[in-house]
Amino acid sequence: MDTSVAARSGWDDFRRAFLSNRLAVIGAVVMSLFILMAIFAPVLAPYDPINDQDLTSNFAGPSAQHWLGQDELGRDILSRIMYGARVSLTAGLAAVAFATTFGTLVGVTAGYAGRWIDAILMRLMDMLLAFPSILLAIVVVTILGQGLTNAMLAVGIVLLPQIARVVRSAVISVRERDYVEAERALGASHTRIVTSAILPNSLAPLIVQSTLALATAILDIAALSFLGLGAQAPTPEWGAMLTDAFRSGFGVFIEGQHAILFPGIAIALCVLSVNFIGDGLRDALDPRRK
Repeated sequence: MDTSVAARSGWDDFRRAFLSNRLAVIGAVVMSLFILMAIFAPVLAPYDPINDQDLTSNFAGPSAQHWLGQDELGRDILSRIMYGARVSLTAGLAAVAFATTFGTLVGVTAGYAGRWIDAILMRLMDMLLAFPSILLAIVVVTILGQGLTNAMLAVGIVLLPQIARVVRSAVISVRERDYVEAERALGASHTRIVTSAILPNSLAPLIVQSTLALATAILDIAALSFLGLGAQAPTPEWGAMLTDAFRSGFGVFIEGQHAILFPGIAIALCVLSVNFIGDGLRDALDPRRK
């Protein structure tokens, strides 16, 4: 079969399988809206998320001027959520990019080399997996210092062993296939075998795991910001918005419930959407389905 025809057939099969998963499609639509909101926040946001303050209207409820109400400093919550999408999604993607890059490197090295290299690398990954993810992230941020950049790095370190183990398993299942043996018989270097034969055939589980890791990254970065270890005020990050509202005192429970409700909904919708997309990708890329 012609290569282009096979690729087109494979893409059509993947597309049909993904679109048949209703939750995955809903997740993709919602996530697309968040991405568009993040990209066009300067155009869509009705107010400046930091400087437009009205202390006489702190915790004012939703109105025609402020659709989602105002926060503890009288800032427009809708505008801060729009800009917060930019911060939260960028931070989550950066953490996943770090984890995917180094996790793939570790997984490929361990799976292809085997023996003592595999044993050492996997024991290191097991050490990281032995800690609860948020606790490990807190420890890393405490060592590196507070801030959004360090929070992204901490979450990337937390996610790294999960991706490394998935890639290692995929590489082990591929490295003895006939086409890999053919590359060896032709005298191909280890680098060429890995890049041309092993890694391309290990991408499906990596894509799924990285997508699911994005949901974890967004949630963990929001949790670190909520604890005061991630994004710092006045950055409009969803987790930081929650902790800013709680720090204002008991007034948030009396008249400012919307200040914690809407950022919480944004986090929940974003995480659920990514999880739905990951589930759809897992089903569509599952070789057993074929």
